[in-house]
Amino acid sequence: MSIFGKIKDAIFGKAHAATPPPSTGSAPPPSSPAAPSQQAAPIEVSYVDVERNLAAMAEGKNLNWRTSIVDLMKLIEVDSSLDNRKELARELGYTGELDGSAEMNLWLHKATMRELAANGGKVPAELLD
Repeated sequence: MSIFGKIKDAIFGKAHAATPPPSTGSAPPPSSPAAPSQQAAPIEVSYVDVERNLAAMAEGKNLNWRTSIVDLMKLIEVDSSLDNRKELARELGYTGELDGSAEMNLWLHKATMRELAANGGKVPAELLD
């Protein structure tokens, strides 16, 4: 499993990750009198409140998960080693030096939050920019 996949599963919950998208059901056959006027129900999208989940996990812990990728990974019990952060950087498309610098780590945190949002997470704007 990818490093980002581990992060997403830890924050979203494995049950959420394994839940298939809701089905709209099948349309009635064309010979049905109701067929022309019936439309498929809209698919309801469920979002995971990333900030709320992480805040709950962080209660009583002295971790700065809001800005630190290392603390975020420690909080959700994903290995925060430089090798894992390098792998995460490659997964998310980082093009700078894979040296564990502050620049790389800040980029990783923002990119991780953006990717969580792109995958159904509700992430506050201040954690994205």
